[in-house]
Amino acid sequence: MNKILVSACLMGHAVRYDGQAKPLLHPAIARWIKEGRLVTICPEMSAGMPVPRPPAEIEGGADGEDVLGGTARVVEITGGDVTDEFMQAARNALTLASETGCRYALLIDGSPSCGSGFVNDGTFSGQKLAGNGVTAALLKQAGIAVYSDRNVEMLVARLAADEADTAC
Repeated sequence: MNKILVSACLMGHAVRYDGQAKPLLHPAIARWIKEGRLVTICPEMSAGMPVPRPPAEIEGGADGEDVLGGTARVVEITGGDVTDEFMQAARNALTLASETGCRYALLIDGSPSCGSGFVNDGTFSGQKLAGNGVTAALLKQAGIAVYSDRNVEMLVARLAADEADTAC
C-alpha cells in the first residue's frame, strides 16, 4: 500500500506557527486514515521549534530550492535566522518518509517549510510567489511526489493510476 506523508496541521493538530491547525476535510483523508496510509509530521516541531513561534518566511523572494542550495535564508519576522531549523525539519521529514515508505506527500501550501505551490515573498506582507518550501523542495529532490492541500484530487488520481499500474 502506498503511504502518504502529511502535514500535521492538515490532520487537525495545532502545530502551526500561530498555534492553530488547518484541518483538511476531504473524503479521501477519511479513507486514507482507515487504510492506514497516512504518516503525519510537522517538520518544524520535529526540529524542536516551539508552538507558537514567530512567523517565518524565505527571504528575498527566494524559495526552498534556494535555501537548500545555500543562497537564501529563512528568517522570522523578528529578524531571527531559522535556516538551520528549517533545514533540519526538511531532513527529518525526508527521513520519516523514507523509513515509512512514503512515495507521496500532502503538505500545507504557503508555508516556508511545506509550501508546494507557493510561498510568501519574504516581506511579511502577505504577498505570495510560486515556489516550494524547504521540506517540499527536499522531498521533491528525493523523488517523492508532493501535492498541496489544494490538490487532493490530483493526488487521489495519481494514487489510483499508480496502484492500477502495479496491479497489472
